Amino acid sequence: MARKRKELPLLEKVTITDVAAEGKAIAKVNDLVIFVPYVVPGDVVDLQIKRKKHHYAEAEAVKFHEYSVVRAVPFCQHYGVCGGCKWQVLPYSEQIKYKQKQVTDNLTRIGKIELPEISPILGSEKTQFYRNKLEYTFSNKRWLTTEEVQQNVVYEQMNAVGFHIPNAFDKVLAIEKCWLQDDISNRIRNAVRDYAYQHNYSFINLRTHEGMLRNMIVRTSTTGELMVILICKIEKEEEMALFKQMLQYIADTFPEITSLLYIINNKCNDTITDLEVHTFKGKDHIFEEMEGLRFKVGPKSFYQTNSEQAYNLYKVARNFAGLTGNELVYDLYTGTGTIANFVSKHARQVIGIEYVPEAIEDAKVNAEINGIKNTLFFAGDMKDMLTQDFINQYGRPDVIITDPPRAGMHQDVVDVILFAEPKRIVYVSCDSATLARDLKILCDGGYEIRKVRGVDQFGMTVHVETVCLLSKLHEAKHHVNVRLDMDELDLTSAESKATYEEIKAYVAEHNDGMKVSNLYIAQVKAKYGIIERENYNKPKSDDSRQPKCPKEKEEAIVEALKAFKMI
Repeated sequence: MARKRKELPLLEKVTITDVAAEGKAIAKVNDLVIFVPYVVPGDVVDLQIKRKKHHYAEAEAVKFHEYSVVRAVPFCQHYGVCGGCKWQVLPYSEQIKYKQKQVTDNLTRIGKIELPEISPILGSEKTQFYRNKLEYTFSNKRWLTTEEVQQNVVYEQMNAVGFHIPNAFDKVLAIEKCWLQDDISNRIRNAVRDYAYQHNYSFINLRTHEGMLRNMIVRTSTTGELMVILICKIEKEEEMALFKQMLQYIADTFPEITSLLYIINNKCNDTITDLEVHTFKGKDHIFEEMEGLRFKVGPKSFYQTNSEQAYNLYKVARNFAGLTGNELVYDLYTGTGTIANFVSKHARQVIGIEYVPEAIEDAKVNAEINGIKNTLFFAGDMKDMLTQDFINQYGRPDVIITDPPRAGMHQDVVDVILFAEPKRIVYVSCDSATLARDLKILCDGGYEIRKVRGVDQFGMTVHVETVCLLSKLHEAKHHVNVRLDMDELDLTSAESKATYEEIKAYVAEHNDGMKVSNLYIAQVKAKYGIIERENYNKPKSDDSRQPKCPKEKEEAIVEALKAFKMI
């Protein structure tokens, strides 16, 4: 016999008090923290608990008794269903306030690091129609809203093109109008949908992988160019003929399309990075422009999705870098070289490193298009690229700019940065939580945070970019020159044998370019009883969390210490 589920309570007239992560708001009832979507601070609501844990619960607002004075009216007919633009109910000024709070809270609570005064977030002039790229999904399983189910709405056509519903991968919400991209995107999507309905094209079944139409990507640009990529499953010649008829219809109906491309995807997943792109009409790329520079954007290229605000983001990063024209800059996660080429005229040389070889080829093309002669680009894993030999050949960076994906930097990359020892680090992050984690490690490795500023690229959403400037600490901020004999210093004889740089060089030379950080060397020295100066690499408290030196690196450091007769 099935176990009866415990009925969860209905809480009446609860006041929403704050905003939390992921766009949800917070209420508190008898010390229980409750997360609620689609409400704002000041709303008074009845809450139906949907999920309850020991210290928190998740709920849905089922009745409004009072609306908050700061509540805005959502402008999108799909609000609350498609899962995007969750903050339409908040005026933009309030969104900025809570994004500022989110950045501050994450850096202080997760990173537990000392911060300078955080500059106000740089808001976006556009909060609608600001994206330059959207991807739509076709499905033969149209999502029905709660209201449609309750009203027993029956659609003759259950095929849909639009966005995936959260937590329902095989169902798609039919989108009539999306406010994120220029309205040309809506017109193209709806025209393709209607043509497919009229001519009985099959939409993909995302469970069985049967059907023809799969995805459509629309890319716009500040230059006025327009790219459309249609992705289909084609297994028969007659399907290919039908597909090309649809492409011709699109080309005839929308002559403003400058790049009409298609991809045949007969796999079970939607990734296209490993698939060939075919040109049906026009060029295989479009261009973006920024401060007089032109950037080639292909169907697989990454480019910041808010072109106009990306320009402001890169200006903040360049300003934080403090370039005078004499610096060697390393740009990590350079992608197609947008930041590297953008800062190049203010630096002596810029070296961009990226894991994806195709992106590096685009970066080289972008440098050539703009006549930039002082950039170099390399493809490879950063932990393998940034060795002592690489630095010996190309120089130790004065500034490192890093713009990693949402997951932040891998520990090995953080080690590489500490190994390179730049004077300044500019960290551009799209997730302040993973940023906080990485900043903690960098600060423990001898850096301090000098500047922090948020840049909002995604109005009506919870996301915000954060730019941080870190500077390398000297071992003492204030000093006087005093001449002392070595035996007057409170040092062990071992400590005076080799410098950190000499230890690093030995480890790299005898272990195929292995990189070790100052922090790891300090940990191993402490383990073997070698006294460290009081202000060097010590945690602020006994229980301070620090990355631990991996076993293979510890063994390499021990060998170096033995070679220098320090142990």
